[in-house]
Amino acid sequence: MALIEVEHITKIFGPNPKQALARVRQGLGKDALLAETGHTLGIDDVSLSIERGQIFVIMGLSGSGKSTLIRHFNRLIDPTDGTILVDGKDVMALGNRELEDFRRRRMSMVFQRFGLMPHRTVLQNVAYGLEVRGLGRAERQRQAKEWVEAVGLSGFENQFPSQLSGGMQQRVGLARALATDADILLMDEAFSALDPLIRSQMQDQLVALQARLGKTIVFITHDLDEALKIGDRIAILKDGQLSQVGRPAEILLSPADDYVRAFVRDVNRARVLTVDVVMKPPQHRITEENLERALADMRRMGADYGYAVDGDSYRGIVTQDAVKAAIDEPNGARTTWDVAQGHPVLNQTDPLEVALPTTLEAAYPVAVVDEAGHLRGVVSSANMSDVLAPPEDDVPPEPVAPGGTAGSAAMRTG
Repeated sequence: MALIEVEHITKIFGPNPKQALARVRQGLGKDALLAETGHTLGIDDVSLSIERGQIFVIMGLSGSGKSTLIRHFNRLIDPTDGTILVDGKDVMALGNRELEDFRRRRMSMVFQRFGLMPHRTVLQNVAYGLEVRGLGRAERQRQAKEWVEAVGLSGFENQFPSQLSGGMQQRVGLARALATDADILLMDEAFSALDPLIRSQMQDQLVALQARLGKTIVFITHDLDEALKIGDRIAILKDGQLSQVGRPAEILLSPADDYVRAFVRDVNRARVLTVDVVMKPPQHRITEENLERALADMRRMGADYGYAVDGDSYRGIVTQDAVKAAIDEPNGARTTWDVAQGHPVLNQTDPLEVALPTTLEAAYPVAVVDEAGHLRGVVSSANMSDVLAPPEDDVPPEPVAPGGTAGSAAMRTG
């Protein structure tokens, strides 16, 4: 079961949302609802499943409803209709005291503008949630110091927020959220106020921390590059409606509609996609140690070459010519592994821009191995071309934010 289940959430802002909900269910759209009733449709029948341990990104342009949606998770906003389950428990059924405890222990939040208390030091800010929870001074300071170190701010414990850069302030906010040891971290445009270089560093640190801690992170952004970089799964919203949910590769390679297609049109696929997206199963696996049997296997498969695998371990590429020469040479190699050639290999997580030169220079499809040296697949430059070359279909105009212009600049307006 998913950790967070969002089921048919609709949110309408205005004096009579329930009455307006009936009109929405009759098919009235966002603009028409506003014109007819004066009500604003913030979220329109959105359902999501978020698995434990994921970085789940919710993205869209300004006014798409992404920040409204995330505020439903901890009930900073109550829905007009729909249900939110966390670990199978209905968040809407929580009483005031239960909700307060839920926010303290299950969900922490990191905001765009840091939200630090200016009169408190770094250590005191990070320890605040632990103080509210009732931990003693010595214990909360001990834990707070660990999280200050985890986000790379050792030595700044006694500084005040005004003495820190924007990136350092956001690290304090992240440490404060992590210090509560909540299962779920909500991050609403947490890095959007940072300079590009600091922002990239914070993205890298977030991914590294999540890999180490196994937290479930729901991350809001308007930046597609950021979503593709950090997200395990991405949900794209438009005018309060869900356009598509999928892994980054699915969003890039199989956009669900023209809106998503316009979003991903100018993405550098070679930088975003990894080898595991394009690799194929190796057609010619050679598992025979005996040279004669290995040669017979290649002839039976009609293959001039094969990928030699000894148990689970990849040994290299063998060719019919090399095996024949070894058989004809009395004092030469005696096993298939002896003639296996150690061609370059790739890792499943290598970006395509890193892997492409290797495939272009290789005489055969390049072996893809995991960290244990096991053969997982093969990849050729032709495989890469299939996904790196965008389809030649007519592409509609790019999404435009309200008051913005087309293109990436519009995507980055908040």
